[in-house]
Amino acid sequence: MAALIGLATILTVLAVVWGLSLRLQDASVADVCWGLGFVLLAWLYCLLSPTLTPRSWLVAVLVTLWGARLSWHIFRRNHGNEEDPRYQAMRASHGPAFWWRSLFTVFWLQGAILWFVALPVLVAVRAAQPTALTAVDGLGVVLFAVGFGFEVVGDYQLARFKAEPSNRGKVLDRGLWRYTRHPNYFGDATLWWGLYAIAAATPNGWLTVLSPALMTFLLMRVSGVTLLEQSLKASKPGYHAYIARTPAFFPWFPRVPR
Repeated sequence: MAALIGLATILTVLAVVWGLSLRLQDASVADVCWGLGFVLLAWLYCLLSPTLTPRSWLVAVLVTLWGARLSWHIFRRNHGNEEDPRYQAMRASHGPAFWWRSLFTVFWLQGAILWFVALPVLVAVRAAQPTALTAVDGLGVVLFAVGFGFEVVGDYQLARFKAEPSNRGKVLDRGLWRYTRHPNYFGDATLWWGLYAIAAATPNGWLTVLSPALMTFLLMRVSGVTLLEQSLKASKPGYHAYIARTPAFFPWFPRVPR
């Protein structure tokens, strides 16, 4: 029942955000709400839980830390800019029907994915046993910390790089970006595996494995690496050489050109 309430809540909230997007003529507000949607679900599941354990509070705090930071980062990045090119392309493709189709193809689709990815949060928050944190929970926290660090530092390094006018058209290949072309995406996937590990510390929590797997697949093959690199290859002349020497997702030392 809590899962269905969570789904209904997130779809209702995103319907309201969709209405705001119509007023602003900008579907990019969906991205700003991505992280906050997880925060909403985490605390809603806490509210609906018959009992709360240290694990419940731990997960709610970790999700809030990640989700609030991500939404604030995306808001600052998008503020004052045009609608994201992805949504501009969808708007052009759908024509006059985009205003109502966007509710399903952007906002409710995102809501359904968000809800599914958050299933480990539901399980971890509502599990009554074990009452004490375990070594598996500790592993989850370590994975979360590593992932969160990659995401925060990667975003910070990219923002500083873009803020320098002389870097226009150049490729960032320093810091974390020397070891992976997408440290922020890698961090995002890793921290969700950390949250999954915390859920897996509870009875039957391992069954939610498809949730972090879906997040990782989307970041690697759909809306993350694959989609972003299509534009980067065209806009940055040095990007092909960067691809040749730098791992796409999992961090490793740069390859030495032959």
